[in-house]
Amino acid sequence: MAIQKIGVIGCGLMGSGIAQVSAQAGFTTVVREVSPNALEKGLGSIYKFLQAGIDKGKVPQFELDKVKKNLSGTTELKDLADCDLVVEAATENLGLKKELFTALDSICKPETIFASNTSSLSITEMSGFTKRPERVIGLHFFNPVPLMKLVEIVKTVRTDGAVVADANAWCMAIGKTAVNCGDSTGFVVNRLLVPYMLDAVRVFEQGLASRDDIDNAMKLGCGYPMGPLFLTDYVGLDTTYYISEIMFDEFKEPRFAAPPLLKRMVLAGLHGRKSGRGFYDWTANPPK
Repeated sequence: MAIQKIGVIGCGLMGSGIAQVSAQAGFTTVVREVSPNALEKGLGSIYKFLQAGIDKGKVPQFELDKVKKNLSGTTELKDLADCDLVVEAATENLGLKKELFTALDSICKPETIFASNTSSLSITEMSGFTKRPERVIGLHFFNPVPLMKLVEIVKTVRTDGAVVADANAWCMAIGKTAVNCGDSTGFVVNRLLVPYMLDAVRVFEQGLASRDDIDNAMKLGCGYPMGPLFLTDYVGLDTTYYISEIMFDEFKEPRFAAPPLLKRMVLAGLHGRKSGRGFYDWTANPPK
């Protein structure tokens, strides 16, 4: 297998999960953060997650030992120079990603594959920040990464077929199921999921049904594990709003436009689980 050493940029919610599953699968993995404090916090969340599984009897001790053996952290991009694959999981800011990929292009060996975990930005545009567009790909993981089995592998019109094959092999090696798609805003999952979530907000906003009735209807009527308003809270109202804005800008279709209620909740700081309140009160356990 061509991919042996992995670099991960960002050790936040997504980056820490990607680094964990990579190291857990036996790959030498280096995760880079912008500061020692952020790095310590990110690595700590990985060890805490695994320790919680050990305490519950769901994870054997050797899994934590394996991660500690295979995973290292750094605050320097140059420490990713000899990686075979670098997965960028930084903030959804195109300017930041341009800065990172431009720097990586001059640091990493020519064979290194660059991947972005973006959920909505254009992989094609990001590939233009490098001199190796044929070796740039999207690897969109889902939260929480250690538990969610899916990865969307996104190829551009320039991506080399061998790079796509290597990415599929690596995803299989870390225990994920890959779906392959072209580079179109939202890819597969968000292209279908975001309009569904926005429609649920519209139904609530219009007073057609209560929050609980909307969520129960989709859970009990369609077999979904959680209702759309609960899911919007879980993902983050700000994140949902941000993605909808990008998708509406791309397609100009009403189904991708954010409802006024969603915009005003975001402006009011009601971001869902991350802020403690959205459609639900997350300070209670379970949310009420």
